[in-house]
Amino acid sequence: MFKKLFHSIILVGLLLGAVLPVPKGVAAEGIELYTPYTGISVTPGETIDYSMDVINHTSSNQSIQVSMNELLPEWEYTINSGGWDLQEISVQPGESESLSVNITVPLQVEKGTYTFKAVAEANSGLETELPLSVTVSEKGTFKTEMTTEQSNLEGDADSSFDYTAEIKNRTAEEQHYALIAEAPKGWTVDFEVDGKSVTSITVDSNATKNVKVSVSPATNVKSDTYQIPVRASNESTSAELVLEAAITGSYGIELSTPSGRLSEDITAGDEKTIDLVVKNTGTLPLQDISLTSSKPANWEVTFDPKKINKLEPGKSETIQATIKASKNAIAGDYVVEMEATAPESSSSAQFRMSVKTSMLWGWIGVFIIAGVIGGIFYLIRKYGRR
Repeated sequence: MFKKLFHSIILVGLLLGAVLPVPKGVAAEGIELYTPYTGISVTPGETIDYSMDVINHTSSNQSIQVSMNELLPEWEYTINSGGWDLQEISVQPGESESLSVNITVPLQVEKGTYTFKAVAEANSGLETELPLSVTVSEKGTFKTEMTTEQSNLEGDADSSFDYTAEIKNRTAEEQHYALIAEAPKGWTVDFEVDGKSVTSITVDSNATKNVKVSVSPATNVKSDTYQIPVRASNESTSAELVLEAAITGSYGIELSTPSGRLSEDITAGDEKTIDLVVKNTGTLPLQDISLTSSKPANWEVTFDPKKINKLEPGKSETIQATIKASKNAIAGDYVVEMEATAPESSSSAQFRMSVKTSMLWGWIGVFIIAGVIGGIFYLIRKYGRR
């Protein structure tokens, strides 16, 4: 009795084995696809990189094609192995081969969970499926983003303010943007990409490009904080970024004389002392102001003092410049240029020095002429009567 029951159980098991199908992907004698990332969460526009193994459980070589089924048309994918776009892969008995499946989630996509299958089909007719799911964590957008890490810069009125703007195209298509700035009157704005000035830029879908924005203030700009809106725009989408330039003040220096006169007379070989006025015409202090000169050959120029350590806005200081003409200078006009230089600003003045010959030579000439006349008179008196 027990023996008959045992035989009946075995028979039922054999019949069930013949009737019930073996699940795809896990058959002892078949092919299998495997990845540990069967369910993941991503954001719109992100690219998923699945690392998959194709496993051959059979006793013969299998040439296998892998594809993605039930994937929405907007979800693009590629399959690669060994650096090549994969059309078919051959797997030896009891071995596995690795491949990479890259799926790009579209930017225009609804929030939710999306399911699809990776399918492997062998030339021998064997087939397996691997269910996958991707959860999109937020609704996709069709927009352009324009950002910068530093939107506020500070400097003096002569500074150039350089910003780096990042333009991100979060649309599903390549976009061509016009670059526009709304600067205060008299200000100039220049856009640069890869070192070249541009007025427009093209950005691929879901790509980012950096743009250098150089801003120069207007002449005689006042101390204040100024806003400069810049925009990347086309008919479909646009983005705006507001830049700020804080003007701390201006640097200015002027070199002249108390009377404004820039000409003097000087005798060859003599010295002439001139009072110079160095004035801070800006709104910020000047420091380490040095005095220099450009003079004719064999002339000398000295300053007292030689340096001004600090000069407050609106203040002035008098410097004495001593000019010594060359003793060999002939009569005429000579130019002596003097310059007051601070690290932030400089000013120069040209002095016309009119050289007159020494009076000594004039008297010597008079004596020579008188001697010649006296000699002639003596000769006439001595020999004229004969």
